[in-house]
Amino acid sequence: MAYLWLVPALPLFGFLVNAFLGRRLDRKLTGLIGAGSVGLAFATTLFGLIQWLQRTAEEAATPVIEKLFDWVHVANFSVGMSIQIDPLSLLMMMIITGVGCLIHIYSIGYMSHDRDYSRYFAYLNLFTFSMLMLVMADNYLLLFLGWEGVGLCSYLLIGFWFEKKSAADAARKAFIVNRIGDFGFLLGLFLIFQYAGSLDFHQVFAKVPGLPTDIVMWIGLLLFAGAIGKSAQIPLYVWLPDAMEGPTPVSALIHAATMVTAGVYIVVRSNVIFAASDVASMTVAVIGAATALFTATMALVNNDIKRILAYSTVSQLGYMFLAAGVGAYSAAMFHITSHAFMKAALFLGAGSVMHALGGEETNIQKMGGLYKKIRGTAIAFIIAAAAMAGLPPLVGFFSKDLILESVFHRGQVKAEGILFFLWFIGIVTALLTAFYMFRAVFVTFFGKPRYSKEVESHIHESPRVMLWPVWALAILSIVGGVLGPGILDLGNNLHNFLKPVIESHAASEGAHSETSIDMLWGIALTLISVLMALAGVLIAYALYLRKHEQKMPDWLKPVHNTLAHKYWVDEAYYYVFIVPGKAIAHFLSGIFDLTILDGLVNGTGKFFDGLSNLIRKAQNGFIRSYATWMMLGVIGVFLFWMMFGVKK
Repeated sequence: MAYLWLVPALPLFGFLVNAFLGRRLDRKLTGLIGAGSVGLAFATTLFGLIQWLQRTAEEAATPVIEKLFDWVHVANFSVGMSIQIDPLSLLMMMIITGVGCLIHIYSIGYMSHDRDYSRYFAYLNLFTFSMLMLVMADNYLLLFLGWEGVGLCSYLLIGFWFEKKSAADAARKAFIVNRIGDFGFLLGLFLIFQYAGSLDFHQVFAKVPGLPTDIVMWIGLLLFAGAIGKSAQIPLYVWLPDAMEGPTPVSALIHAATMVTAGVYIVVRSNVIFAASDVASMTVAVIGAATALFTATMALVNNDIKRILAYSTVSQLGYMFLAAGVGAYSAAMFHITSHAFMKAALFLGAGSVMHALGGEETNIQKMGGLYKKIRGTAIAFIIAAAAMAGLPPLVGFFSKDLILESVFHRGQVKAEGILFFLWFIGIVTALLTAFYMFRAVFVTFFGKPRYSKEVESHIHESPRVMLWPVWALAILSIVGGVLGPGILDLGNNLHNFLKPVIESHAASEGAHSETSIDMLWGIALTLISVLMALAGVLIAYALYLRKHEQKMPDWLKPVHNTLAHKYWVDEAYYYVFIVPGKAIAHFLSGIFDLTILDGLVNGTGKFFDGLSNLIRKAQNGFIRSYATWMMLGVIGVFLFWMMFGVKK
């Protein structure tokens, strides 16, 4: 399978061509190179997956490692530029290239009138290449190279329209917040190398059982710090909603196929480390559950269609971390896969709505009644929203339900009250998810139109190059759900597929525990999940369609105000970190640097300048002056001899 190096090489080729020659090429050729390179990478990955599925169980248990060349070799430390092909990397490659290809195709239409068309596709290809290197690396150092690459590309793409201050600010915010998490991640790599003596996955994981428990705990927590930044979990979630300042296809790529899934991937890839530390794994689960609920509440009242989806992403990532934290790694990966379909369809659908309204409008309160105007977009968006809400038989229901069942079952096995509490948080979050998703649906596509006559005059459906990718993703949300529990049994088969990657103890609690709890418990949990989703939809219907003109009760206004201001977390961060940081910077630059440091340097110069002026007066060329200095010298020597001379 040595040919799979072509998978990251093809997007890299697209980046180089569009970056250096894009302005000289025809726009159609630029788009073809950008989307075609990722499409070819998907075809190559699909061929590799088919070839992998033909391997025997013994062969599939061993990853394929292809060393391209030596990268770092210092003394006994050696790191190769090597790719690792195993079930986990193949699954992520399929998501990145498959969903990424559809987003690239959509971008051909969405960005068709942008002046920096070639720069956009160059960045998009580089983003795809970086994410592929991250998931295909066979060592932590190469993974970190891709990890930083996606951070750089997110900065470039979020701030793509850098002439807008809001876009430039959002790009800086994303970059800086991620540096906080990446600092912890880098410390984790230092700790791994110090105690394991290597950064290669297979060598590190082989030595984990022999490492001290506290060291394994700190390694896990530091790696998770990086995951918190990349996947926007508490307390570093604040960058992702602001990242909506970038082009909408970029939002789809970040949320569905790249970047934010990297944090979940690193936890699943490092499952040996997290499974060896209860503290680290429980921290992952608790942070995931808390983030899922906390960010879902902020989506309840937000009126920006892209930010609603952004908070939804953060919340769903919390579900994935909850699953990984309790050892249900295959459930986490199942939800990553289903979420990629649903969220990409939602973001591209939101972009289609914006396109219909002129390209800038994102406020759902200025929409309404769009179902009749852009029916193709509306139906695809509704399907994806229903899947995200967890309505059966769509794929989101099965992946989310698998996570909740896994958490509940582990609470039964371990008899830990905290796990039952986390399951309850997950169920409440499911209710909130259904509510805010269908609030967006009802306010955007139904009810009375709330846009102006000028906007209404040019509302039109998106071109096929934009509409077809949205429908392809919506169909995947349907097919994944219909086939998941029945014909293909995706949850079980995905677990078996990933079995060589996840640890043996996770495997023993995996497919069996995650998909076949006690029959009665399974039915009860499924009914609770469905009822919660239906309740969320019905509440949204009652509030925004049947009684949309009803005024908000006075007792609810403080809650609404708190949620609308996002709990004032950004303001708190501003006054706790930014204001003191600016004060310290001002002190260092205006007082310490100019007064103390410059004063010390300049004062030293002035001292010797004054001393030289004094000494220069003794060298004036007059004989009488020299005679005077000689006389004073003789007198001085005489006095010294008289006072301190040697006594007989």
